[in-house]
Amino acid sequence: MTKRTISPVLAAACALLQCCLTWAGPAWQVSVNETHVLPQLTVGGARGFETQAVFFGANWAWAHTQFASTLENGTYASVGRNSSLGFELTTTAQQLGHGELRYQFQLNAAAPRQNVVGGGLVFKFDLGSFGGSMGNPLLLPGNSGWQWGRPGGPQVAMRFTPGLPAVFFERANPAEVRAYFYSGNIPAGVSSYTATLSWNDAVNFAPTMRERLGGKPVDSWPKDALEPNRAPIDLAFMNANDKPAGRHGLLQVNGDALQFADGTPARFWGTNISAYALYQTPREAVQQQAKRLAALGFNLVRLHHHDSPWVSPNVFGNPKTYTNTQNLSADSLDKLDWWVKCLKDEGIYVWLDMHVQRGLKSGDNIYGFDEIRKGKDQANLKGYSHVNLTIQQAMKHFQQAYLDRKNPYTGLAYKDEPAVAALLVTNENDITHHFGNALLPDKGVPLHNKLYTAEANAFASAHNLPADKVWRSWEDGPSKLFLNDLEQRFGADMVAHLRQLGMKQPVVTTSSWGGDPISSLPALTAGNMIDVHSYGGAGQLEMNPMVAANAAHWMAAAQVVGMPLTVTEWNAEPFPLPDRHALPLYIAATASHQGWDALMHYAYSQESFQRNSPSNWHAYNDPSLLPMLSTAALLYRERHVHPATSTYVFDPGAEVFYNQAISAGNAPALRTAMEKGKLLIAMPATKELPWLQRKALPAGATMLRDPAKPVIDPNATRATTDTGELTRNWEDGTYTINTPRTRAAMGWIGGKTVHLQDVTLALSTRNASVAVQSLNEQAVGQSNQLLISIGTRSQPQPGKKTPFLVEPLEGSIHVKAPKGLKAYRNGPFNQWLEMPSTYADGRYTMVLDGSRAVQWLMLR
Repeated sequence: MTKRTISPVLAAACALLQCCLTWAGPAWQVSVNETHVLPQLTVGGARGFETQAVFFGANWAWAHTQFASTLENGTYASVGRNSSLGFELTTTAQQLGHGELRYQFQLNAAAPRQNVVGGGLVFKFDLGSFGGSMGNPLLLPGNSGWQWGRPGGPQVAMRFTPGLPAVFFERANPAEVRAYFYSGNIPAGVSSYTATLSWNDAVNFAPTMRERLGGKPVDSWPKDALEPNRAPIDLAFMNANDKPAGRHGLLQVNGDALQFADGTPARFWGTNISAYALYQTPREAVQQQAKRLAALGFNLVRLHHHDSPWVSPNVFGNPKTYTNTQNLSADSLDKLDWWVKCLKDEGIYVWLDMHVQRGLKSGDNIYGFDEIRKGKDQANLKGYSHVNLTIQQAMKHFQQAYLDRKNPYTGLAYKDEPAVAALLVTNENDITHHFGNALLPDKGVPLHNKLYTAEANAFASAHNLPADKVWRSWEDGPSKLFLNDLEQRFGADMVAHLRQLGMKQPVVTTSSWGGDPISSLPALTAGNMIDVHSYGGAGQLEMNPMVAANAAHWMAAAQVVGMPLTVTEWNAEPFPLPDRHALPLYIAATASHQGWDALMHYAYSQESFQRNSPSNWHAYNDPSLLPMLSTAALLYRERHVHPATSTYVFDPGAEVFYNQAISAGNAPALRTAMEKGKLLIAMPATKELPWLQRKALPAGATMLRDPAKPVIDPNATRATTDTGELTRNWEDGTYTINTPRTRAAMGWIGGKTVHLQDVTLALSTRNASVAVQSLNEQAVGQSNQLLISIGTRSQPQPGKKTPFLVEPLEGSIHVKAPKGLKAYRNGPFNQWLEMPSTYADGRYTMVLDGSRAVQWLMLR
């Protein structure tokens, strides 16, 4: 994928803002990466630079290095083993007072290697965001390193002794400095280098996440007692009015909201069941998991990776034996049908994908197959589908075969099934930002490039645009007009085919994902809803919206005026993030405030549930996520959080919209607006795109024109929504929810007293999530049925085994409630065990001593 850069106008505005923030806003911080202990520079959650260890053999062959690190007594150390090149890289780093971090590197090669390209450290600088305030990095003489920063501002330098074999800008790009420990050959034995990372007083040193978390050693944590096949709580009452799913008729779009055919409002808290879980789960386990999903609060499941070639069997059968993807496996379809039937019985709706990762085969008779299979026995259709009619025909053939047959367990074809909530035409397959580049002249696909070029030339001619600009997919400007038109025509044609088959449910063409700018949104309006995929990382609550985007910002920046918003994938990685427990409630509360319509975590499982292995894609057995996904379901579906009372509409006009790569990643206006009220993106009137509807803007909305102008005070450390219910403090890394039926706090809430209305938390566990919720219509302080959900760190046992080791919550929880209730905790085998509590001054106090893993408490 070609890297995007923002326009000079926007870059200058952002640079001016960043320059101001250097002194008045968040502090710049040097820290080390926990995986390989190499340095990084951040500000407000945004990375100024990061460091990677990169090694190549002969002919640019990538040589992977496996790292293991230790962080003890102020010294950071890692050992990287590179088996393909036969060496170990030992790295130690130690802080030498304020302003210096001393590194020792030892590359120990068992034998010499000749004719190797080079390898060492790669420093990647975010010049798009910070080049204006920091300038470009400068290389130091004698291959001794680099320095970055302007006089009077933050300054950082990395100096090597002795000088390295090579230090250079990769392809003359100042945003990437390569510092090689070897170049051309690797000598046998030990090569040693010392490096000093230094910084001035405008930069601070920050401890690692592991150091900040502290706590008892992981091997002393108790094992989790969560059962992967049953749920200790039962929120299935939320599905009672929808059993079986579809009883209110087909789902419909009503303006920017969803409702059923009988007028009942619709709101979905969902998840994904994917890949092997679809085909390798025994029938009785499918029934069991459907009941468990309902008990955990879900009312929507997306069936995903049903067609992917790495899944065996998939919907076509065994990928190693079938020669075409024209015929569907009767056995695989039977398993999918059974999932749909069991989910429907429990009041859970189904989201169907028509295409995820289908690998086309030679027997599919695809035009230009040999050039797109790239030497493999199958071809990924993404990108090519928009210009290749034979691929489109193959996709339509699948749509008909998949949707037109009857499910023997329900008696209905999917096209007629009211339990099927919606469909996605093609997963993560846009050409406006990602796969347009696959069709370029230098990609080795001359037949597809010819089709693409013909489309580009025709569009340029029809609209009097420069032909030499329209085809350049990596650039902003005329190419974005053309690519939106090409993608919209493809999407509209696929939707039309679905309608010809008799599908009446809402359809999404593809998703906004992977850093898409807002200029990718027009093509998505060919569907009935706008869909988003968003993945975050550690510290989502700490990201300062003035300089950095978190996962929720990316979702919000895709909400189009007058259309519903769905999120078919959201998560955070890499696994196991220590603060992943904080994300479900944050996403659910934000979604309620913003008015989003359906959210699906990725994923409940990608494996058969009998395996019970830990993974970022298996929430069903994750003790950090599961309790918080359930409490988020209750908050979102029962509408505990009120919708925003104010609306911000970003409406910069067509000239800015298509000529600047504006996104949540580089536009403070978008990020800060959603921290206060509802954020919408207006589609511009575009003469070259006559199909693009500019819908009426909400009355009383605040118009935003300048992407670099924030809505909140640039020096703010927190924001509270216009309803007063949600507060995110990015300086402290906390998030609180104060609504009548949910009182919750998450993030760095330990070591302090957190006061919420009717709830007080006094915890020693540094990073956790705690939510107190009413299970009836009464507010927390008056309810006699209270659920308390707890999220803390957890990680697999050595060897990536379950059950997880769980950091036990330590401290006291104080809850106002009527007299006469008893306290319970969840225990082994889904038992509820009475636990000690005291009652004084109208409040119950429950003390958790850290002796066991507890995810749920109950007052009743």
